[in-house]
Amino acid sequence: MELSKVTLEIFSKLEQKWLFHCDNAKKTRILSIDGGGTTGIVAGAALIHLEDQIRIKIGDPHARLADFFDIIAGTGIGALLAAMLAADDGSGRPLYTARDAVEFLSDKNSQLFKVKLAGFLHRRRLFSGKSIDEALKGAFRRDDGKILTLKDTCKPLLIPCFDLNSSAPFVFSRADASESPSFNFDLWKVCRATLATPSLFKPFNLKSVDGKISCCAIDGGLVMNNPTAAAVTHVLHNKRDFPSVNGVEDLLVLSLGSGPLSGSLSKRNNRRNGECSTSSVVNIVLDGVSETVDQMLGNAFCWNRSDYVRIQANGLRSGGLMGPKVEDEVLNERGVESLPFGGKRLLTETNGQRIESFAQSLVASGRSSLPPSPCKDSAGR
Repeated sequence: MELSKVTLEIFSKLEQKWLFHCDNAKKTRILSIDGGGTTGIVAGAALIHLEDQIRIKIGDPHARLADFFDIIAGTGIGALLAAMLAADDGSGRPLYTARDAVEFLSDKNSQLFKVKLAGFLHRRRLFSGKSIDEALKGAFRRDDGKILTLKDTCKPLLIPCFDLNSSAPFVFSRADASESPSFNFDLWKVCRATLATPSLFKPFNLKSVDGKISCCAIDGGLVMNNPTAAAVTHVLHNKRDFPSVNGVEDLLVLSLGSGPLSGSLSKRNNRRNGECSTSSVVNIVLDGVSETVDQMLGNAFCWNRSDYVRIQANGLRSGGLMGPKVEDEVLNERGVESLPFGGKRLLTETNGQRIESFAQSLVASGRSSLPPSPCKDSAGR
């Protein structure tokens, strides 16, 4: 009887593992990265740790995040990371590892966000458009000299901005770019568009590769700082690329925050009469958009903590750019998550532990089965 009991337990565990694998194998995996700030510290630490964990679990040092996600979305600084993770090196493989992308952001930060003084008596602080343009062009130019476009990505990519011409959000999408050159844009221009924060950059004008569609862009974070809802909606309504998705129960989502920008609205960010400064208002908007989307998605997923995971910092003490100290601080901090009726709660697990659990779900579901680009021109390969 004891042997039968042990045998039953073994087969029961094997069955559970098999069912878990089958259940996750059906799910479409979404990676979404918030905008906000210029360093991407929280998302950067999470991306590096996630890719490292995947490599350890499958024993493949060359595995990339794009191998295990079916679509990647990003806004602002998150869009730059997303585009680098999805960019095609010309052979169908990602051009950058997670660590490569984060190190680029750290190494080139002073060039991407080079301060120049403008206005009367040079009292207005802006970032140099010329400097960031040069840095982004370098990031999305392959060794053979080709300037990458939205079509030149390993996986579907979504990046929002706000178009002043139409006074409406404009979402750059590989799906649209694959259907028509009128919706295909150079990747560096797409990132430049979503990074054009009004108080720091002038609006950025760009045209599609055939010159038929134009956009006068400002920061996508003002309307879509957390692009997870846009990514979920895109997958639910794009049967060509995601035919097996019928509802959120078919999705596995990782949403990466950028850390709270508004904080407690310290006195130095407020005027003496109690009014919020312009920079504080912008930060409130960015945080508010991100947290509202998080609440909505929590409800949509019926607060399923396995299928929808949100990684957000509760408040970093370290400043500056990404480094081992900052990365450890992000990963060792206890996670926070939204509550069904508002507010937040502090979790017992750290951000690092939650990322490791999500990595296990990705590995169990296997590598993405989506083709690198369903409408890629063979000549462009």
